[in-house]
Amino acid sequence: MPRIKTKSDIKKSLIVFALGCCSLFPAGATRAAGEDPYLTYVRNAPEFKAVRQDPAAWTARWNTWVYMPWRFKWTIGTGDEGGQFCKDYGFNGGFTDHGDTSVLPWLDKWNLKFYNDHTAAKGYLCLQDKDGFKSFKRDARAIRRGAKGEAALDAALLQKLKALVTGNVNKLKKSPVRIAYALDDEVSSGSFLKPIPWRMNADDKAYETWLAGYYGVNPPAAQYVTPDFLQPQYGRKLSELDFSPLLDRITYNDSLWANFLGDLVECSNTADPETPCGFVGGQTPNMWGGYDYVKLTKKIQFIEAYLGTAQSIIRSLGPKIPQVTTHFHQDKADVASDIWQTWWCLANGNRGMIGWVDGWFDDKVPRKWLSEYKDTNKEVSSVQGMKVAGAKWIHDGVAIYYSQASIQVSWCLDIEAHGKTWGNRGDDAVHGTWSNVRTAWEYLLTDSGIQYNWVGYDDLILNGVPKEFKVLILPSCYALSDIEAKRIRDFCEAGGTVIADFACGIFDQHGKGRKAGALDDLFGIKHDGNETKKDFFAGSLWVETNQDKGFSGGTRKRLETLSPKLQDGFAVAEPKLGVKHTMKVGMGTAVYLNLSPQRYHLYREEGKTDDAQRAVFTGPVLAAGIKPWVKVTAAGKRPTNVEATYFTKNGRTWVFILQNARVTSTALGDTKTEGLTGGRLPIEVEFPGVLQGVVDERSGKQLGAGSKFKLELPMAEAVMLSFAGTPPGR
Repeated sequence: MPRIKTKSDIKKSLIVFALGCCSLFPAGATRAAGEDPYLTYVRNAPEFKAVRQDPAAWTARWNTWVYMPWRFKWTIGTGDEGGQFCKDYGFNGGFTDHGDTSVLPWLDKWNLKFYNDHTAAKGYLCLQDKDGFKSFKRDARAIRRGAKGEAALDAALLQKLKALVTGNVNKLKKSPVRIAYALDDEVSSGSFLKPIPWRMNADDKAYETWLAGYYGVNPPAAQYVTPDFLQPQYGRKLSELDFSPLLDRITYNDSLWANFLGDLVECSNTADPETPCGFVGGQTPNMWGGYDYVKLTKKIQFIEAYLGTAQSIIRSLGPKIPQVTTHFHQDKADVASDIWQTWWCLANGNRGMIGWVDGWFDDKVPRKWLSEYKDTNKEVSSVQGMKVAGAKWIHDGVAIYYSQASIQVSWCLDIEAHGKTWGNRGDDAVHGTWSNVRTAWEYLLTDSGIQYNWVGYDDLILNGVPKEFKVLILPSCYALSDIEAKRIRDFCEAGGTVIADFACGIFDQHGKGRKAGALDDLFGIKHDGNETKKDFFAGSLWVETNQDKGFSGGTRKRLETLSPKLQDGFAVAEPKLGVKHTMKVGMGTAVYLNLSPQRYHLYREEGKTDDAQRAVFTGPVLAAGIKPWVKVTAAGKRPTNVEATYFTKNGRTWVFILQNARVTSTALGDTKTEGLTGGRLPIEVEFPGVLQGVVDERSGKQLGAGSKFKLELPMAEAVMLSFAGTPPGR
């Protein structure tokens, strides 16, 4: 973009930017006669167009596991002493900041692969404010701003950041050990995941244009509201609830944000087409902050996402993207937690870690925990990481549906209990209905020996459920469009199994309550739009828990804030509907459980989980023909909280068996592992057919051919096997 010199130039460029990023119909786009307008929007909107993807080139750079220390308190220096420390302790990566080239000779000499942080500077994509943005949370006309002043996503800011990106990339692109550029750390369209309903820029006309394309037919007038407008609605009937004035604008903000990031990524590619660009400090999927991962994974090529947030979603929606996570050593925790996190991340598709260097050294002397950790670090970075770099994740034919509209509706329903204090809510990964239901489903599957992938709403709308899946799970899928309902119905009629937990499709994609659920006919249930919150859970709120009363407590306290009816140990969502409806539909099966899986988190914490207890949710999955093909037993029973993950590469299958402990993370990435057990567990691993060329990759032992193997699982590490060919019976 040429240099802007006048206010008139800025205004013209802003209009071009807004229309280019957020107009529904690019030049030449058309709507087929009778085509669903939401389908037309998804098919044509720029926010769903991916930036360049070059996985082969990126794998050549990310050819092993890479641990990159962020040198916050790196007292050992960047000379030979610091380089030798990295070599001795298995740290094969590093970082540069703001395009600083002073450390490049050290990184190059010691072959430390690095990413550059703050390639687009600090304070434009990650915002801070002295009063926590309190003055903006109730001002729907406020424009995005931070400590540096207004930070509107417009042509002027785009030009400014492009110049910074180009300059920083040009300074670093000649280094042979560069592997990624991060635009900024903890990026957000607002600030982290704080609820801030401001405008992204001053161009209201662009929002009106986008609304016309988003609706296609009879678009509403643009409105500017805050979550305060929700409170008077909670006592209404379902069909009278209308969250769209807020949710449409948040959806627009997400689109503008994703396209803005995509423009900066493409700018980086122009300067250095060989190196991926993205951001670090990724947050959990959310209504706020621009964290619609369907859109984000289209616009980035590299990401650090905090552990316990969006790992599996990014792995599914952006399988070509090098993904790493943050490592925080906790002095209060055993080093086993550091070791386990490393193995778990490798076994779940991560390419490395960015380590926060605090508590690593006494003066220049490495602390004891580093000596205990280095063998794992060296093994993963120098040996095992190379084997699975670029490998393809294997799932078991189970898909979980990613619905951003449902995430939005879930947030709106959750905040009723908060009243006027909704602005203080910022930890949805801990408290939110959608987040807890999502992770409960993930644990229900992996604890049962079943692996899965997520399917994004754009993929479903455009192409239907991919044929590689037999089962589609709809987790707290409150909001569905007509076209999504049709695609799901088509999948079921063609032989698939569709499983919904509760409240499925009772809103449309805009957050408008329906008179009948979008899939009521599929599941053989009936809503009439006259339902109120008295018909849901305990009858006092639309959701299972009072998250205001449980805001400062753990899982048990949150679940005990209300007393809904329980069936098989889980909360009944709508008592008048009954539970576990099963319908044969065409060649497939539709299952409506009318149960919430949230209490599975509590049972895991209490150590009270087994296959029988999970059966109410996993039974329909198994009945669809999904069978764990890696059978792990200890003393004849499935071990508690143990999972198997698997990949394919170059004609071999790689299998990891490891503990499936719970991990939590703050908005700043500070991670904690909960419930991790130690010791070594004798296990038996059985496959449904005879495998050839089986290798214990950790020991190097050739196990030959066979279908059953006796091994020992180090509970803070992993068993890692490989064999020739594909999984048997698949």
